[in-house]
Order: sequence, then structure tokens, then C-alpha cells
Amino acid sequence: MKKFFALLLAALMVVSIVACTAKPENNGGNGGSEETPDAAALVSKAFIDPVKDWAKYDELIKQIKSETDFAKRTELMHQAEDILMATNCVIPIYYYNDIYLQKPYVEGIYSNPYATKFFMYSKMTNGEKTLRLNLSSEPDYLDPALNSSVDGACLAANSFSGLYTYDATGKPVPACAEGYTVSEDGLTYTVKLKEGLKWSDGSDLTADDFVYSWKRAAADETAADYAYMFDNFKNFPDIAVSAPDALTFVFELNAPCAYMEDLMAFPTFFPVKQSAVEAYADWKTSPGGWCQEAGFVSNGAYVCTEWKHDTSMTYEKNPYWYDADKVTVEKLEYMLSADDTAIFAAYNAGNLDFADSVPTDEVANLLSNPEFHIVDELGTYYAAFNCKSKIFEGKTPEQAACMREAFMILIDRDYICTNIGQTGQVAANAFIPLGMADGNGGIFKKTAEEGYFDAKAINTNHEATVERARTLLKAAGYKFGEDGKLTAETPIQLVYLTNTTSGHIKIAESIQQDLAEIGIELSIQQQDWNVFLEERKAGNFDFAREGWIADFNDPINMLEMWTTVSGNNDCQFGR
Repeated sequence: MKKFFALLLAALMVVSIVACTAKPENNGGNGGSEETPDAAALVSKAFIDPVKDWAKYDELIKQIKSETDFAKRTELMHQAEDILMATNCVIPIYYYNDIYLQKPYVEGIYSNPYATKFFMYSKMTNGEKTLRLNLSSEPDYLDPALNSSVDGACLAANSFSGLYTYDATGKPVPACAEGYTVSEDGLTYTVKLKEGLKWSDGSDLTADDFVYSWKRAAADETAADYAYMFDNFKNFPDIAVSAPDALTFVFELNAPCAYMEDLMAFPTFFPVKQSAVEAYADWKTSPGGWCQEAGFVSNGAYVCTEWKHDTSMTYEKNPYWYDADKVTVEKLEYMLSADDTAIFAAYNAGNLDFADSVPTDEVANLLSNPEFHIVDELGTYYAAFNCKSKIFEGKTPEQAACMREAFMILIDRDYICTNIGQTGQVAANAFIPLGMADGNGGIFKKTAEEGYFDAKAINTNHEATVERARTLLKAAGYKFGEDGKLTAETPIQLVYLTNTTSGHIKIAESIQQDLAEIGIELSIQQQDWNVFLEERKAGNFDFAREGWIADFNDPINMLEMWTTVSGNNDCQFGR
């Protein structure tokens, strides 16, 4: 069992229930005299139907993105998070940090607060020219316009270059751009490109390539998950971008954007070569097919030269990259695996120099090891409900929200942070992570107490929290027996979907035990990474593990992903 204290509380609660059998209305069961709680009275005032009324949320996001009063904009973003959290479809678990292993002879690797790692300026003090890495298993997409995973962003950042990139301090700095100017109204950007930019095949890279790439990423037919990042551009989805000459790139916005440099450094905004993309036979129906094998054209520090699917990838130095003279590591060799134990064994055997994954059972022993690194990130680990799941059939929108809130408050986040995460994660009670800027010179959420529920209540006020969960489920039509658990008449059985990494599985098992306390039957289904991503995106799940690392330091990034048309709207809001 998870811990003695929880067992003791549960035992005391059972004793209390037995002692009170003469008064069934107070025993946590479903005595005949007990009134059914009103679901509509239990949901937040911010609640809207996440299926039928989600257009209201979409409109609010549009308003936020067009608002020029930054104080008002911040207020509207708080309103948007209120609506999101009122659905109870997003179940925050903890705020992220990042861990990895790195050999002491490796220097110069850095990451930004959004978990993108940069290898091009690394150095090997042991004299080697090859850096051996593990980031993840088989990548979902290498096309930067189509990628929506953290590991895919790392691969893109090291093999493609946008107008901007990040330095070792996490600050956006020019990459393919020399710099830019902005019109007085903040709506028109004129970017000057570096002279002599080349693709990895030696051909010229010009402003026209950015025109093609940005239009392609925003176009409906490309179906990029992040196409919504262009919706503040004039004439979206046929965005207003142009190339007056080979070194000048111009784009126009509908409203000023405080994080434009971050967007210019984001993979979706990276260039791709039109002739390479369209050389693939089915490029119209399979837009990412052009770079699903080694040898594709790119413009970053490294080029993919070998790809043994599900086993390994090799990237070699691109001599045409604008900063190639600063690249001393000539080859990156990626081990493709999601098996924490195998990755850890390879690292300990000296077959890996860098490992982005560590078995949960090894974390405690590694905390004092100088090769083990913990870095801050802006992001939230969470679980999510498909708002259209069959488990909500026959329920009103308010009843479904009550069901989900019961799950929300039963999860023991302290246990997960302390015994599974083990690296100082903070229990989360909101989707927007701690420390994120508010877009108006302040911090959106400064302390862990600022949120939508007491993340520690399942421990500090266990009996009341469990009874609150029962009340919420009773409002949704569920009944409880004398043992305080769901009756056979009204069971809850559902599947939790996760990928195969050990930490995710342990978290799933912890949630499974928490929900079992009141008789919810949660089964766990593991899937390989690529299948898992596609199943979530398609809405083929009831309840799933999720995580979102911010793409830039502004709450709109965490809010716009939930619009109806967003490719990252796994909860299926408005669908």
C-alpha cells in the first residue's frame, strides 16, 4: 500500500461508518432519506459545457490575442484558465522540472526553460568528436511544422535553424536573422537575414523559403498541430508574409505580440525547402513524409545521415550551417529507446554520454551524483479526460464535471512528488505553471497556494476530501454502500492511457490506488510513444497521462492549445 498514514485514516473511517449504521443518512452510503446533491450547484461559476458551448472559450482566446491593454489581457487570461479548470477535464499533478545524466567530460550542452536541448556548442574534453545520446524512442515527426513533442523539438533545434534561437541563458537571440524592425503600431515586422545562408545541400536559403514555410505551417491542408500560433497573423490561415528581396522577410500581425522572438525561435516557424518537401510523392496527403528517412535537406547545425528505425539515428555536422566554425562535435549518435532500464545500463556501461531519462527506482541514489542534473522548467504534468468519453454518457455536463472533480481531489500528489518524482516537484492545483510571466511585467501565479483546489487536502484533511468526492459522485447519480465504496448498481470503470516509461506507469498505479479507495476501477493501458501520441490526439481514450512544457513564457501558450481547432486539444473540447 502507498503509506501507513493513509491506511490508518481509511481504517478509522471504516470504524466510524460501522459505528454510525443506525443513521444511514450520515454513513457515506445511500440511505433512502438522503437527498441527491445538485450537480449544477457544485460546479464552478466559470463552468461552460465543454462540448456544446466551447465557442465561448474560443472567442475569449481571440479577444486575449487581440487585446492591446496588457493589464486587461492578463485579467482575461485568468478568466480563460478559470473556464478551463472548471471543466475538470485537466487534472494537474505537479509542476515540471527536468532531469538528465551527463558524463563529466561533456561540456556546453544547455537547455531553455521549455526543455529544448542544444548540442551544437557542446565540447568533449576526452578528445572524442562523437556525442552519444538518448532523448526518447522513435520520433513522431522530424518535420518541424508537424512536430508537437519535446523530444522532436530537441531534434529540430539541432538540425534546423529559425530566424531566432536560444542562448545558454534561455534568451532568444538571432539565428538566421541579423535582426528586425517593427512598425510604430507593432503590427509589421521586417526581418533582415544573414548573408550567405545555405541549405544542407549547399543551395541558397532566402527569404522566399521563410514565406513558403510559414504559409505551409499555417495552411489548413498541412494540419499542423501548432497552426493556431499563426492566428494573430493578418489574413490567417493565408497569412500575410512576403519577401521584398532575398534577404528581407516581412510579416504582418493583427495585434502586437510581446513574445514574437520566442515564436521566431519555435520549430513550427523553422524553414523547410520547398523542392525537398514536394519531391515526396504523396506530399499533399502526407506532408511530413519527405523527412521520414535519413538524408533529408535541413539548415541546422547537423544533418540526419542514418536512421535505423526504432534503434538509432546519426546526425553529422552540416558544413553549410551559418555557425559551423563553432561546432566541434562532428557527430551525434542517438539511441532510440523508451526503456529506462536499458538506457540507464547503456549510460553506466559507457555507451552513452547523455541520457534524458532515468528509471524512477534509481533517482534517490543519483541525487548526490554530479552527473545527475535537475533543471527548472515551465510546465505542468497532468492527466486529462476526453470530455466526449462514453463514461459520461447519460450525464448532464454538470454531472460529468462533478465526476471529474472527484477524480481531481482524490489523487495524492504529495506521494507522487515525494516517492515517484523525487526531485523537488511541486504539487499542482492549476494548469498554468508556477513562475510563468503574466505578460504585464508580473508573475501569473507566484505560489503553490494560488490555484483551484487544495493539492494537499487528501493528506491534511483526508476524510473530508474523500467525503467531498462521494458527494460529487452522488450528484452525478452514483450510489455508495456501507463500506463507503461505489455499489455494484452504479460502478465506474475506465481505462487510463499512458506510454511505457517507468515513471509514468508508477504515477498511473498511484492514481489507480487513490481512486480504488471509493471503488473506482481504473485499468492501465500502456502504448508505444508514437501510437500513444496519435491515440490521444484522435480522442481514443477516456483518461490519459499528459504533460505540457511551455513553448514560450506567456500564459496564452498554455491556453490557446485548448481551442476547438487546435491540434493539441486532446480533451476534445468543442469537438
